[in-house]
Amino acid sequence: MSHSGKPISDLGFDSLTDQFRGGLSCDNNKPDFKELDLGSPVSPLRTRGSRGGVAASGLTTTSSSSSSSGSVSGKAGNNRVIKRSEGGNNYSGELSGSSETSPTASESLRSASASRNSKPGHRRSNSGSSPLIYSGGTVIGSSVTSPTVNVLPSGNICPSGKVLKTGMACRGSTRSDVLGSGTVNYGHGSIMRGAGGGKLSAGEVNGGNVIQFAGESAMVKRAMGSLDPEEVKRAGNEEYKRGHFVEALCLYDRAIAISPENAACRSNRAAALTGLGRLIEAMRECEEAVRLDPGYGRAHQRLASLHLRLGQVENARRHLYYPGQHPDPAELQKLQAVEKHLIRCADAWKIGDWKSALRESDAAIASGAESSPQLFACRAEALLKLHNLEDADSGLSNIPKFEPSPSCSQIKFFGMLSEAYLFFVRAQVEMALGRFENAVAAAEKAGQIDPCNIEVAVMLNKVRLVARARTRGNDLFKSGKFDEACLAYGEGLKFDLSNSVLYCNRAACWSKLGQWERSVEDCNQALRIRPNYTKALLRRAASNGKLERWAESVRDYEVLRRELPGDNEVAESLFHAQVALKKSRGEEVYNMKFGGEVEEVSGLDQFKAAISSPGVSLVHFKAISNPQCEQISPFVNTLCVRYPSVNFLKVDVEESPAVAKAENIRIVPTFKIYKNGGRVKEMICPSHQVLEYSVRHYSL
Repeated sequence: MSHSGKPISDLGFDSLTDQFRGGLSCDNNKPDFKELDLGSPVSPLRTRGSRGGVAASGLTTTSSSSSSSGSVSGKAGNNRVIKRSEGGNNYSGELSGSSETSPTASESLRSASASRNSKPGHRRSNSGSSPLIYSGGTVIGSSVTSPTVNVLPSGNICPSGKVLKTGMACRGSTRSDVLGSGTVNYGHGSIMRGAGGGKLSAGEVNGGNVIQFAGESAMVKRAMGSLDPEEVKRAGNEEYKRGHFVEALCLYDRAIAISPENAACRSNRAAALTGLGRLIEAMRECEEAVRLDPGYGRAHQRLASLHLRLGQVENARRHLYYPGQHPDPAELQKLQAVEKHLIRCADAWKIGDWKSALRESDAAIASGAESSPQLFACRAEALLKLHNLEDADSGLSNIPKFEPSPSCSQIKFFGMLSEAYLFFVRAQVEMALGRFENAVAAAEKAGQIDPCNIEVAVMLNKVRLVARARTRGNDLFKSGKFDEACLAYGEGLKFDLSNSVLYCNRAACWSKLGQWERSVEDCNQALRIRPNYTKALLRRAASNGKLERWAESVRDYEVLRRELPGDNEVAESLFHAQVALKKSRGEEVYNMKFGGEVEEVSGLDQFKAAISSPGVSLVHFKAISNPQCEQISPFVNTLCVRYPSVNFLKVDVEESPAVAKAENIRIVPTFKIYKNGGRVKEMICPSHQVLEYSVRHYSL
């Protein structure tokens, strides 16, 4: 792929809005001898995990983010207190310094406060361990991270001597914490507030109406009915400090409804949104806070942190160095590290050094740009170029998903608009995996977003030409015009020399024309690009069989047998290839049958006759009373199916002592391998790996 060589200017973000689904139509043609039906180049194989497309996954929200001052803290004490001497206005109730401690730290403070407020007679343990939580007399857990203030388990006795009901608190309690199963994300742990599992009651949010929480504290209840934005905001701050971001968000919403021009409420709302992983919404709230008060330092800090997490270095620097503000040293160090790795990543991308591009994109993500969709897309592109197609495909699903942000729509990544780059990478991955229609759709989307970019235009033209050649080749193959189909697939390869699907499809044409050598060559090319390409392995195994290269054919079928353990056609093809290999070596192969079972031997004469039969026999000496024998028996049954050319026998030494004595069996499980009546291997208590290796070695 040629690159424009444009310098990197910034990183952006956006969503992967299109979901792609791909698949190939089916057609069958039976081979000449009893082997697996390879089908046409357009027929899919029955694999374990065929994927028709990859949908962009949603971002997993967390309760904490960067430890810097510009984002929600995951570590106590890392948030720098912004003094008014450094610029900006001082807002009462703004989350800064001590007000933005982590939920874990705030829970500890809450626990200490609760201890001080305990009434005489309420004995509390000083061991530091959390109380056991009971449910109907059964211990559910013994380590709860959030303190359960004044909560007693069912059956506990208060100082009055009365037995409390489940969830009942002692006098003076203002709330109860119980383990709930609600779906609301509270940030840390699974402690839900109130009997309602932490859900909001009816009438929770309706414009400026009162919000009411089930089982909430008196302070929050007062805030719900208050028209004072500062009181509502303070209640929101308390919920935020506890890690209850959903409730904090509702309280901030109410405060904003009362006082829409309050920049501190906007900034605090951004903090709660960040805690919920809703970064784009948080960014918009910070931008609104800055619009209301251009010198608002805390909002600038949060914006800088959010831009950095999204990989937008220049935007992060602009807010980190806003006039009158000294940048936070930790944030500055993080910005410099991300910028360094981004520059190196861009340089590697320009020259096609994909190992370095992969390494630097990983380093940039680890340094702080952990929510950048473009960096995750860069990882997928690098993996694709390094022929790790499956990893590249799965990497697309790890790209963070955000709603479009008009304010960042013109930010560029590797010289193209950031959202266009996401579709640019997806088009390449889809085409490499043979999902040509999806590839065209992605490339066209990239072209719509950034129509002036040369890289995007070249990609779009290339994808269209390759998809057209593949469609024409498939149509010709279906019509039986195999020579012309070969030419059509070859035309597609002129535009994309690393397309494993076109090589494999052309190999199918060569096999139809009886040109087995050329079929093997194209399969080899496909497998060099995509080592785990199942269809190419099948075609190569069959073509090598036609060329009577039985050892190569058996090797490929054995790989396929491990990849597709439940496919009987693969198993049967392997069996016939193994029989043919034995014949080519002059070995006797009569009485060999496909799909045999482990044969039970009870008498000495039967045993001698069985091991004297032509070929290889594995005997499992076992005892029903022995646990090790029972554990390994299922694996022996698996080997019997996996290596059908081997005769599998089992002897119970307790029921057949004569056989055990004749073979001098003292320990079980013991395995012996015989070839044409002679013993060639003995194993006592072998591992699964050793046993299979030995069976495979003597089956060839």
